[in-house]
Amino acid sequence: MIRDEKKRAPAKPRNTVIVAGPPSFKRERALLKQGIWPVAGCDEAGRGPLAGPVVAAAVVLDPKRIPKGLDDSKKLTEAKREALFEDICATSSFAVAYASPGRIDRDNILRASLWALARAVASLPEAPKHVFVDGRDKIDTTAECQAVIGGDALVLSIAAASIIAKVSRDRLMCRLAENCPGYGFEVHKGYGVPQHLAALNELGPSIHHRSLFAPVAAARARHQAVARAPGLIETQTILDIGISA
Repeated sequence: MIRDEKKRAPAKPRNTVIVAGPPSFKRERALLKQGIWPVAGCDEAGRGPLAGPVVAAAVVLDPKRIPKGLDDSKKLTEAKREALFEDICATSSFAVAYASPGRIDRDNILRASLWALARAVASLPEAPKHVFVDGRDKIDTTAECQAVIGGDALVLSIAAASIIAKVSRDRLMCRLAENCPGYGFEVHKGYGVPQHLAALNELGPSIHHRSLFAPVAAARARHQAVARAPGLIETQTILDIGISA
C-alpha cells in the first residue's frame, strides 16, 4: 500500500537579528505634552565589579538643549562618553549617588543599587514628577516610577544617566588607583579580569574590594591561610627573636 504523504515545506529561517535605533525622547515628550514635568531618567554603573562602589545617576534633559549622540554608555567609546558627559552636565539637571562596598556587602548588590538610584533621584535640584529607571525594578521615590528593561538603549534620559554614572565611576576608580596601587583599578575599573584576579591573588583584598564577592572572599581566605601556615609563623618568630636580641 502506497501512502500519500504531504511534502513538508522547508522551514523558514528565523530572523534573530533585531535592528534597533538609538534611544529616543518620545516617552519624555509624551509626558511633557500632558503637563508632566520634570521627567528624570536614572541608571547605575558598577554592579559587576569586584571593587569600588555602585554609582547611580539621575538626569532631567532640557527638551530644547538635548546633546547630540546620546546612547547607551556601553555602546560609546571612552572619548565619546567623556565628551557627552560634559555636554550633559552643561545642559541638564543631574545628580549622582554612590553605594559603598560596605553597603553592598551589607545589603547585597541589588538593594544597594536600588538605594543609590533612589538617592540620586532624591538629590535632583527639582523633584521629578515621573522617573524612568533602567531594568526590572522600580525604585523608592515619591514620583511615578516606570521600570524599562533595556532602558539605556530605549529612553534618552536613561541613556544620559548611564553616561553620567559610567564616567563618574570610571573617574573615581582612577583616583582610587592612585591611593591603592598594584591592582590596576585605573585600567579595569574593578572588574574581574585576569589582571585584577592576579593582583588579588598576590596582594589580597584592599579596603575598596567587595568582601562577599566570591573571588574576593577566596583571595582573603588564601591570604589568611598563608598567614596561619606553621612554617611562616616559626620563621617570623625566629626573626623577631633575632631583632630583639
